[in-house]
Amino acid sequence: MENLATKVPQLKKIPKELKKHRDTRVDNYYWLNDRENPEVINYLNEENAYREEQMQHTEEFQAQLFEEIKGRIKEQDQSVPYQKKGYWFYVRFEIGQDYPVYCRKKGSLEAEEEILLDVNELAKGHDFYQIGGMSISPDNQWLAFGEDTLSRRIYTIRFKNLKTGEITEEKIENSTGSVAWSADSSILFYTVKDETLRPSQIMRHKKGDDSANDVLIYSEEDSTFTTFIYKSKSERFLIIANSSTLSNEYRYMDSSEPLGEFTMFQKRERDLEYGIAHFEENWYVHTNKDGATNFKLMTCPLNLTEKENWQELIAHRKDVYLEGVDLFKNYLVLEERSNGLNQIRIKRWSDSKEHYLEFPEKTYTASTGNNPDFDSDILRYAYSSLTTPASVFDYNMETKERELKKQMEVVGGYNAEEYQSERIWAKAEDGVEIPISLVYKKSLKKDSGNPLLLYAYGSYGATIDPSFSSTRLSLLDRGFVFAIAHIRGGEYLGRNWYDTGKCFKRKILLQTIFLAVKN
Repeated sequence: MENLATKVPQLKKIPKELKKHRDTRVDNYYWLNDRENPEVINYLNEENAYREEQMQHTEEFQAQLFEEIKGRIKEQDQSVPYQKKGYWFYVRFEIGQDYPVYCRKKGSLEAEEEILLDVNELAKGHDFYQIGGMSISPDNQWLAFGEDTLSRRIYTIRFKNLKTGEITEEKIENSTGSVAWSADSSILFYTVKDETLRPSQIMRHKKGDDSANDVLIYSEEDSTFTTFIYKSKSERFLIIANSSTLSNEYRYMDSSEPLGEFTMFQKRERDLEYGIAHFEENWYVHTNKDGATNFKLMTCPLNLTEKENWQELIAHRKDVYLEGVDLFKNYLVLEERSNGLNQIRIKRWSDSKEHYLEFPEKTYTASTGNNPDFDSDILRYAYSSLTTPASVFDYNMETKERELKKQMEVVGGYNAEEYQSERIWAKAEDGVEIPISLVYKKSLKKDSGNPLLLYAYGSYGATIDPSFSSTRLSLLDRGFVFAIAHIRGGEYLGRNWYDTGKCFKRKILLQTIFLAVKN
């Protein structure tokens, strides 16, 4: 190993022709796909050895940073409990343990704790262990959960009897880990993956039966689409969703009739995107229909779901991006984005009166949280910024009172007043203004050539919002400026921001942004 660390590893080229769409592409490094190949393993070992040798002079500093960053993390912690079907659910972490403990209490938070899953116990004997989906049957007797022991996101569904505490021998292999139960808890549906790990088929499983007898319900033959199944918030419907980059398709079935047939909601069309939610005798459709690039909200009767029957409820706006909706018995909650900033809009069903939540900072992140209780007037939402640790609030939509339920604790102390966040704009080569969120220590002298870490990601419509990181404090406390450039390709400034950041429109000069932040 000594010799390997003294020279730059040489990666050999083995040309392989890949033919698709009447085009031939040569990949010289395709051979690295074979993770079991001894040559691949040897090359990776060489790379690791070389990296260790080159970084050897920083080992002491690395150890210092590790302990510094780790020291800010609260090892013994607990999530904010949420209520569903008479139980309070939460997750807690214990000192010295690597995995979460999932718990619930019946009736009140003063009740006796019931451990649903202690992942620390389940992980024993495994080099890798991850839970991927937990779902309790409607009769409260069974917990279905997915486990991955290979780090391949291929989950085996297992079952725990909540009355006896026993994890049974019943298993379902090669799934996404998530399930959707029928109303009577006798049947569940799940998604399996193909050889490329694409979620491609929906299966029906009778509880207690051998998975070899499971029935194929749906198979997605288009390789550009993925499929999954879930239950509506109202729990009345089982819904099969099919999705590609710019198209959606849904099928639905009453959860009380799990042996029935799924009904098509609206057939897929290229460039027609939509999502559905159920409330009383109507469906609510979040869609870009008819050129609504920033999306709008429409509604239709339960039995008339084709797009010709959709009626507009919230109109399309060129300057406001409608990101999502949440339905409550008395309120409609809309997640919007205006000029890059998150907004939460609350509209009462009875009289259409509405208002927005107010947020105190110039650049921040806000979103609705876990709100499974359909009948509640309490909206749970999350808030964070570059200087404000992740916070969870409960907001009474009737009285407009809000309560901070929890804010992430930075162990060792953290004073937000010592740091400054702001948002600036930089002009790109084509004249378009690019928003940039940045944070630094207030004691910083801006004209002294400070080091800058600039982060930018623009692809797939993924938006990088400005949120808090305790790890980042190690940079800020050493005089760094940290900046997030909200470049095109994400949806920070609406759907058009995504459209202008792909294909031949993608050219963005990060050098321009870098200079703007430095100045």
